[in-house]
Amino acid sequence: MSMLRTTVAGLALAAGVGMAQAAEMGAVDEPIKLAINEWTGQHVSTHVAGEMLKAAGYKVEYVTAGYMNMWQAMADGEVHAAIEVWSSNVSDQFGALEADGKVADLGDLELAAKEGFAYPAHVAKLCPGLPAWEALKACAPVFATAETLPMGRLVDYPADWGTPGADRATGLELPFKAVPAGSEGALIAELRASTEKQSPLLIVFWQPHWAMSAYDVQWVELPQGEAACYEDAAWGPNPNAVNDCDFIPTRIFKTGWSGIADKWPAAHEILSNMTLSVEAQQPMMGAIDVDGKAIEDVVGAWMAENEAAWKPVVDAATQ
Repeated sequence: MSMLRTTVAGLALAAGVGMAQAAEMGAVDEPIKLAINEWTGQHVSTHVAGEMLKAAGYKVEYVTAGYMNMWQAMADGEVHAAIEVWSSNVSDQFGALEADGKVADLGDLELAAKEGFAYPAHVAKLCPGLPAWEALKACAPVFATAETLPMGRLVDYPADWGTPGADRATGLELPFKAVPAGSEGALIAELRASTEKQSPLLIVFWQPHWAMSAYDVQWVELPQGEAACYEDAAWGPNPNAVNDCDFIPTRIFKTGWSGIADKWPAAHEILSNMTLSVEAQQPMMGAIDVDGKAIEDVVGAWMAENEAAWKPVVDAATQ
């Protein structure tokens, strides 16, 4: 099983290019504040990072922070790192603050990610032609509700995460109204209700997520995403609009306040070099969201059982 994917060879290579050398600890009496955003996978990634920092000898605080509006707090040094940032819906403010040298990209988390339009498997019987996206044009009335008539209903990401569903529905000229979900939990509730009632549902979703297997979630086959789709209206099936394609394959990365490297040099190396796999994260998500276990217990158990997977990263930064 691939967990925190750190191999002896990988550490040797990193050390050879100056990325995994022992560093000064810095301000160990001051806590490193890690952002907690709105979804369980992010909580898992962040707590794994936090436990690694604690193992190195640092104090850690978890700070609730809105995903789309935390960047100024990070630039001001009030939040020190965010461990799971998705390139597909990161705020434009991040790019501006990064260009100003106030926040920094700390490298790939290396989760194998996918986002897109999705539906529980039974919905294919209600909308013949799925998974082809064109089928949604004829099937839109099947998905309509009192809230969206005469258009179909598309459950989008929570408003704080941006409007990727609405953007694609417009770009592809799909007769759907995008309705923001209230939270990750609300998205799961939609999947559960649709599966139990065998009712129609079209949703914007992502993996890694335990619900992908629990509710047999399938992907709509949208036109392949690439940068031109978002920049050139002439690209894609709708010659008059951008966003007429799927998500560009998502990069999941870590970010931090630009002062981390100076204030906590070893912590900067740990956060820069840590990675997390889907195989590690997804079962922990299920234990929390399905089994109701506390995240501290779930992550703590994983850390204890997989010390060989993460401890080399900490040791390389501190010894």
